[in-house]
Amino acid sequence: MADLGFTPGDRIVITGAASGIGRCAAVRAAELGLAVEAWDLNLEGAESVAAEINDAGGRALARGVDVGDYPAIEQAMQAAHAEGRVRYLVNNAGPPSYLDMSFDEGVRLVLGSVRTATDAWLAGEPGASSEPGAVGAAMCATASVAGTMVGTGSNWYSAAKAGITGYVRHLAAYRTAEARYNAVAPGMVGTPRLAGFTASDLGQDILDRIPLGRVAEPDEIAWAVLFSLSPLASYLNGQVLVVDGGWSITQ
Repeated sequence: MADLGFTPGDRIVITGAASGIGRCAAVRAAELGLAVEAWDLNLEGAESVAAEINDAGGRALARGVDVGDYPAIEQAMQAAHAEGRVRYLVNNAGPPSYLDMSFDEGVRLVLGSVRTATDAWLAGEPGASSEPGAVGAAMCATASVAGTMVGTGSNWYSAAKAGITGYVRHLAAYRTAEARYNAVAPGMVGTPRLAGFTASDLGQDILDRIPLGRVAEPDEIAWAVLFSLSPLASYLNGQVLVVDGGWSITQ
């Protein structure tokens, strides 16, 4: 197993941890020695990944958290900090782009939930007691190429994902005394949300324009997330790491 420099036992909250990128990030974080809180609207799914981690000798617990419910986010984060200081936060949860919802609601669910979770996390002083001159806490948010370069048919999704990148840069510029902040912007990822899409005409057209010729595995995105959080990335701050197999450069 890779060593990214994490202190064993440090705690991490991962939202949207029941499946896809979030589930992979939870499992890999535990393998790296972190104590994981797996949050998801799907409590049964979060409990499944926590059980998988615990059965493998790691440390994890599950919480059923709807990121559309801001008071629930704040209460869950307070409870998480009460269990021990949460050093790391992965803001991964959010609705898929194909859902039919209003612009305002989409932005609230995607971008507003990231802001609420981050504010609640920072209120617990996650970087306290770090070595002098070091920033001992970090947050990574799941953005998207839909918010960096590639336009989509969903106005709320493109706008909200672009908003995540702007929010991360704001935090890095003004709140780095408390933590580091970065985002990962995936392209097409082989998650349950994408099932069937790659077989469509549009999906095949996109695959033909990805230089690597395939979609990403969720693990490949999860590792990028964990690297951005890790002490090995201690000078990485305010960045949006595009992980898309080169798709963006073909647009």
